[in-house]
Amino acid sequence: MDFPTIQTNFWDAVTAVPIVMILTELLKFFLKIPKKFVPTTSLILGLAISIFISHKHHLVAGIFMGWFYGYAVIGSYASLKTAFLSFRGENPEK
Repeated sequence: MDFPTIQTNFWDAVTAVPIVMILTELLKFFLKIPKKFVPTTSLILGLAISIFISHKHHLVAGIFMGWFYGYAVIGSYASLKTAFLSFRGENPEK
């Protein structure tokens, strides 16, 4: 079995993750997705963008990078929310 060559490039780091984050926020706002399903939504969007747009010629690379897109959004959102609440002096645990 030949493993795919996966390269993180400008698209991955600067474009795909913010697009997934924006789409997740738009879906949250317009479709009123329950909070417990938002991380799953981010992961599904990350996989879809990776498989069908950025790595459309190699399924394994698309799945691999899609997980990174989705989980990068989940981690970025959590850290931004915690930092913002901490800045405002609120308890992020609530």
